[in-house]
Amino acid sequence: MSVKSDPGLPASIQAAWGLRERPAKGPRPGLSLERIVGAAVDLADAEGIGAVSMGRVAKELGSSAMSLYRYVAAKDELLALMVDAALVLPDRSPGPDEDWRAGIERWAWIYHDALRRHPWVLRVPVNGPPVMPNQIRWLEDGLAALADTGLREPEKLSVILLVSGFVRNEATLAADIAEAVAASGAPVMPGWSDVLRRVTDAERFPALHRAMASEAFEQDDDPDDEFVFGLERVLDGVAALIARRRA
Repeated sequence: MSVKSDPGLPASIQAAWGLRERPAKGPRPGLSLERIVGAAVDLADAEGIGAVSMGRVAKELGSSAMSLYRYVAAKDELLALMVDAALVLPDRSPGPDEDWRAGIERWAWIYHDALRRHPWVLRVPVNGPPVMPNQIRWLEDGLAALADTGLREPEKLSVILLVSGFVRNEATLAADIAEAVAASGAPVMPGWSDVLRRVTDAERFPALHRAMASEAFEQDDDPDDEFVFGLERVLDGVAALIARRRA
């Protein structure tokens, strides 16, 4: 059964939700939107988002770039479909004892792990609120975890924005540091400390020099340790708001 397109929606959204007419007969047997997106994701995982082009994806599939345009209207549409494919939310059933905090922690860690597996997602510009199927499932799951908190609906949305922004920022920082370490072959923090000691003095920057005298600059922290610390502090703030609302 064919699905009629909705001219009021962008092509990428129609494709993701299955609202576009699919080609009745592809230019090559076996070519499909799913295969195209899958090949593009594999390419980005292996070589980074900069390697993805319509021509390169077509080559990976043994096809021509023009044949891809029957399924994907433009590279921007392909990128949107790739991001949505990379952010598949695993099927799960919350445990009977899962409260709002455990639910949001689980939600945040699944998002964290997805971005760790596909760091190129962080390099795709965010052009607006989420509208793709998997992203909407993420939103639904996060809001469901907050259902019984007593927060107002706008506050629930703000909590999801806050937590997802924290996760994305931490993932971006971790990816940037990993790239810097890979490029230099040396830890970041000790080298930074050496530079700061050359350009600053304890009289003008006493707080900084106290930090440098501690263990903080001796080695790079485990990114997961930083993530745990930050997520706990964010959720402590949300817990305080929930307590006020319940009171």
